[in-house]
Amino acid sequence: MKKILQITFLLISPILFAQLPQSLLKVAEEVPNFDEYTGSVYQTSNYKDASLIDEKSGTFEAKLKYNIYSDVLEFKNSSGTYEIVQNKTTHARIGEDYFYFCEFNDQRGRDKSGYYVLVELTDNYRIYKKYSINVVNPQKRNTPSGTDTPGKLAAETRYFLEQNNMIMELPMNKKEILIALSDKESELSNYIKKEKIKVRKEEDLIRLVSRYNALKSSSTGPSRSLLSSNGNRN
Repeated sequence: MKKILQITFLLISPILFAQLPQSLLKVAEEVPNFDEYTGSVYQTSNYKDASLIDEKSGTFEAKLKYNIYSDVLEFKNSSGTYEIVQNKTTHARIGEDYFYFCEFNDQRGRDKSGYYVLVELTDNYRIYKKYSINVVNPQKRNTPSGTDTPGKLAAETRYFLEQNNMIMELPMNKKEILIALSDKESELSNYIKKEKIKVRKEEDLIRLVSRYNALKSSSTGPSRSLLSSNGNRN
C-alpha cells in the first residue's frame, strides 16, 4: 500500500526544485506557551527530509515537521519559521506519512477541514488518519503539603473513512465500530472473530473496512454507500 501511495504521490509532479517558493509560505503563527506541560505539540522533535508537491508549480525538497496542535506543516530557514500555505493542491510526504489538506464534511454537515494522512486508497473509498493533541492542564495544589501536577500534551491518532468528500470517524474498539457499521454487523462480527481482527491495529482496521466494502458491493439493498448505514454516528 505504501508503494502505491508513493507512486501516486510522485506522479503528480516529477520535477524537483531546490528551494521552496515564497508563494507557498506564510509566517508561522505563535503557539501558546506549554512550558509547564510534558509532551510536544509536534509529531516529531526535529525537522525531517520531506517532499512538498504543489500541483501548480512542481515538487520541492525541504525539511518539514507537522505541528499537531496548530494543524500546520512548518518550515524553518535563516529568516524564520513558516507554515506551508494550506490548500487542496499542495501535499507533503514526511517520512512514511503522506499529508493532504482536505475539506471534508462529516455526516451531519460539519466542516472537518485539515491535514489528513492517507493510509488506504481504493476506487470506492479512502481511509485517512489524523493526529490530534489531548491537552491536560496543570493542576495547582493550594495546600502546603500538596504537589503540583504538570500539564500533559498527549498525541492521539484517529482514523476516518472517506467517500465523496464525506467522512466518518472509525471507532477504535470492536463494540463501537460494529455500531457504526451496523447494517453489516453480523457478518463483520463473524469476520472479526474468524480473522482475529484487532481494530486498534491499522492494518486490521484497513482489512475490516475492505470487508465492509465487499459486503456492501454485493448487497441487493437500495444503497451501497459506505456512509449511509443507519448505525453511523458522528
